[in-house]
Amino acid sequence: MTTGFQHLHSYFAYLVLLGIAISFIYALVGALSGKTFGEKDRKMGLLGLIPTHIQLLVGLILYFLSPLGISNLGPGTMSDSMSRLYALEHPVINIIAVALITVGYSRAKKLTESRSQFRSIYMFYGIAFILILSRIPWVAWLN
Repeated sequence: MTTGFQHLHSYFAYLVLLGIAISFIYALVGALSGKTFGEKDRKMGLLGLIPTHIQLLVGLILYFLSPLGISNLGPGTMSDSMSRLYALEHPVINIIAVALITVGYSRAKKLTESRSQFRSIYMFYGIAFILILSRIPWVAWLN
């Protein structure tokens, strides 16, 4: 069962990164072109939000099932870079990234000026995208 969740979490990450990138680019173009923020623009923001939240749920399940997750926390975890990445850095940074995406989307819905709405999405999604890329376990991902 753990292997299935690991595969789902790994392959779904591509969809998450693609969704965030598309939402970011769409919002950036919208802000720079001065267009009005409408329903289609709100839905484009969801393209990054929804897969990210699904990935968070799968990741949390995996964190409690996998031997690399919470059961890996112990006295030697901080001295081993891979253990630290899986047990602490990856989950914490990615939870922060999901929170940033959620805040950016929610903030965009509440703002009234179109440029500010687009800016909220591209700034928060952009920062979250960088955080996510910084904590992907590339060694495991590229094998």
